[in-house]
Amino acid sequence: MSQPRVSVIIPTYNRAESLPRAIDSALDQTISDSSSGSELEVIVVDDGSTDDTAEVLASYDDSRVRPVIHATNQGANVARNTGIDHARGEYVAFLDSDDEWHPDKLARQLETLAERDDDWVGVYCDTALELPETSDRARGLVASLLARSDSEPVREGDDELIGEILADNVQPGAGSTLVVETAVARAVDGFDEELDRFQDPEFCLRVLGEGKLAYVDEELVVREETGHPPADVIRKADEQYLSRYEDEVERFEAAGYDIRASHELVLAKRYLAEGRFLRGAWHLRGAATSLRRCPGLCWAAGAGVRRRPKTVLAGTAVVALVAITMIAALARISVADQIRPDIDDLSAADTPVTIDPEDEPEESPAE
Repeated sequence: MSQPRVSVIIPTYNRAESLPRAIDSALDQTISDSSSGSELEVIVVDDGSTDDTAEVLASYDDSRVRPVIHATNQGANVARNTGIDHARGEYVAFLDSDDEWHPDKLARQLETLAERDDDWVGVYCDTALELPETSDRARGLVASLLARSDSEPVREGDDELIGEILADNVQPGAGSTLVVETAVARAVDGFDEELDRFQDPEFCLRVLGEGKLAYVDEELVVREETGHPPADVIRKADEQYLSRYEDEVERFEAAGYDIRASHELVLAKRYLAEGRFLRGAWHLRGAATSLRRCPGLCWAAGAGVRRRPKTVLAGTAVVALVAITMIAALARISVADQIRPDIDDLSAADTPVTIDPEDEPEESPAE
């Protein structure tokens, strides 16, 4: 097969049921150039699956599909980097095995890059989150409507995009939206294999050190609902992530970006959703809020109450705290100094729990 223009990289682990949808959406891309043969290859990295993934891959009689097998499970970041190592295309495009692409995704992104000069090394796009429950869809709709009251972030460029990503105002979603020059992905040494969270934005920040990222303002990816690691794992990864970019955090916070406060909000939601209300309240006290984030914050508090119904008093207090936070968002004031819970007096009930992926949807747009 001649050298493809795009190498699609799909890491997968025990997702035999959803994997065909991802592979098919990659193979159905509309990019074509008869003068150069196939425009893409699909590298599926089976990260030590123990389900029927091998049978799914064997069912594809298509030379564009290139399975790569890990003997043991090593994690999504390692699997993505294995894909980068095997890529033969000018560009690499990442796709999670439970997500799906619009048929014109790669075509629209490559068209966008073709309109730019050589300073632009990659392009990402908007996504749509698949929310099966009516309550989840309503929450997403409310968040979208409230987002109109927020100031529009910068979505393209290089240095100006760094602050937006660090502050969680822009989520490039590299795992399923990003197309980037293969040489650049290799130059930055791929995805950080030590991070359990924030690996997508962290990868994009290093890519921005090599050139500019463009943006296609279209929902060209359908994201499947997934779960979260435990809140303690997210907190540790958050500390690692921000410490690596300490200088940039200081610089952009001096320019007016609420970076640390935005990350406090992420942690607050995760702890609230686990029913660890005092921990959630502690992080919420320093969180940056906006109207767009209020539905997700309310959902997290409600999920925590449902998860631990016996902690009624703590749950009620946190619901009140969330209400105060929403009012603060409406009034554009800070609640940082209004509430100071003592996290040293955590109750015995305030212990880590495992999050069921089907029990805790993410906020829309994606975190």
